[in-house]
Amino acid sequence: MHTFQDYSGRTAFDRLVHIISTCPTLAPQALKLAFAQIEELRDPTLYQTVMNAYDNVADLPEVQLPSTSELCSVNTVWCEEVAKKNQAERAKLEVELKTYSNNMIKESIRGTMGHRDLDYTQALNIIRNQEEFCSTSQHILDMCLSVLELVIEQRNYAHISSYVFKAEGALDTASAAAAAANAACRWDFAMALFHLAAQLFLKIGPPDSLGDWIGKLVAPGDFAVYGTLCALASMSRSAIKSQLTGNAIFSAYIEQEPYVRDLTQSYLSSDFKNVLELLERYSTRHYVDIHMYSHVYDLTNLIRNVAVVLYFQPFQTIRLDRMSAAFGWTVDEVEKEVVALIQSGQIQGRVDSQNKASENFLAILKARKVDHRAELFARAIKTAGEIQSTNRKLLLRMRLQQADLVVKPPKSRREQDRAVELLQGD
Repeated sequence: MHTFQDYSGRTAFDRLVHIISTCPTLAPQALKLAFAQIEELRDPTLYQTVMNAYDNVADLPEVQLPSTSELCSVNTVWCEEVAKKNQAERAKLEVELKTYSNNMIKESIRGTMGHRDLDYTQALNIIRNQEEFCSTSQHILDMCLSVLELVIEQRNYAHISSYVFKAEGALDTASAAAAAANAACRWDFAMALFHLAAQLFLKIGPPDSLGDWIGKLVAPGDFAVYGTLCALASMSRSAIKSQLTGNAIFSAYIEQEPYVRDLTQSYLSSDFKNVLELLERYSTRHYVDIHMYSHVYDLTNLIRNVAVVLYFQPFQTIRLDRMSAAFGWTVDEVEKEVVALIQSGQIQGRVDSQNKASENFLAILKARKVDHRAELFARAIKTAGEIQSTNRKLLLRMRLQQADLVVKPPKSRREQDRAVELLQGD
């Protein structure tokens, strides 16, 4: 729960609701914190949202939790007061908006439509309607960043890329906030493009350049975890060394999550057993992250597969019991993992299991032998065939020209081409 302290506002509440849904052991504590967080916001309906999430978890057959009434109670007085204030301010803003619209005062219209605290569910549509009242590039940028802030909070990733594009077009230098939104969108919306996501995360500017988005939307430690896991899952070792460990700006984010540095160092030093142990130890941290939980399984599998491939690369043959010691798995688990990688084509080899019935059997992974001599002859034959085909075409063209069987362009076209040649010659 210590990660909750890095957030504020609606993001803190949404993350607490996610913790209730994904981690029943922390649900009672998260419920109390969520109730306390609601009174810092302006939406009384959030009480029902968090209670529904808690009741859904409590109704699971294998989960035993105390009832909501035993842990905390709804502040009905506060709900009534806030509802009245919201209604009064809504009416006031509607009157102001009508007046400004009649008088075509664009600046005031944008300010009124930009008010997002009263109705969270409709705020996106309201702010998007500002575009017709934007008269400068700065107005467009402000509108785009407001939309990006909302869609990230709502995890509506489909709209992020288009508004990042608009923000970049409004000014020559896009803000670091827009770049961060773009990275978050690419990583979550395009699940398989982890390499592109890693590139974007590693290009994020320093934390102070993100302004009030730090804490309000994301925490510095989030960028460290997102960027590092995407990089380990998709980038080569040389790229990780130059773009991740050698990145002074990204190092500031890594300092917020020290285990991420240990994870990277273990990966680069081929201590894959420690890599897998760290991923398992901090898996709860990853699953309770509201943006990352749906990708944890895929990222972990990719990192594990890359680790096995890298470990086997220097060997022609290796015993599976040695690999099991290096990864902390049983021999059967290693064999299952290796066979899957062989079938997918990531490892060029085979598992020798001919004498598996023997008590003293030690399974061996053998690299597929490559006949470099045969490969050289195959390339030579292919190149010779391509040269032969080209020569035949040239000979055919020469014979057609000799027999005057070439179709000539019209006379006007020939004169035009001759005029162009004369002009180019001059």
